[in-house]
Amino acid sequence: MYPAIKRALDVVISLMLIIALAPVWLLAALAVRLSSPGPIIFRQTRGGLHGRPFESLKFRTMRADHVHDPNEIVPLTHPAVTPVGAVLRRLKIDELPQLWNVLRGEMSLVGPRPTIMEQVRAYDDFQRRRLEVRPGITGLAQVNGNAEIPWDERIRYDVYYVDHMNFALDLAILARTLLIVILGEQRFTRPFDQSPYAKA
Repeated sequence: MYPAIKRALDVVISLMLIIALAPVWLLAALAVRLSSPGPIIFRQTRGGLHGRPFESLKFRTMRADHVHDPNEIVPLTHPAVTPVGAVLRRLKIDELPQLWNVLRGEMSLVGPRPTIMEQVRAYDDFQRRRLEVRPGITGLAQVNGNAEIPWDERIRYDVYYVDHMNFALDLAILARTLLIVILGEQRFTRPFDQSPYAKA
């Protein structure tokens, strides 16, 4: 029952946010265009629900000549992240174009973050469980450390979310995301075993 309600909420809320945040989109697009050469939108094929590929959209935050490494973690201090890109990442503005992915049904507002297809193809059985729901713009792993915690820890958070997805959990993740935009990820970083979810 909840997956159908969740999808309806995704459509309504993403459409409202696209309209309401149009000025932010425009300012972000201008900042990217004027600050470094390359496209405004970064497009990358990622694995969605059940591993189906889709084109993920983000404002470009790295130099256009950067070659992505599938095993690479990209913190704000990564040398390829542009000064404007660091601001967009810190405020999560770079992910606003993914509201179109949500509207099209490729993503959800909340869910495990989508990864590139090379990673999807290398998943073991436990890791593949994160593909049982639509990927999200934000997720349980993202509000508990994101790139500040190891990949295996993020998987544990993602699988917990798959097993316990509900309206209250989604609301808590969205509320925590707003706090992270204001205060930063470091204050909310915690290994899975130190979280309340480990006791569930």
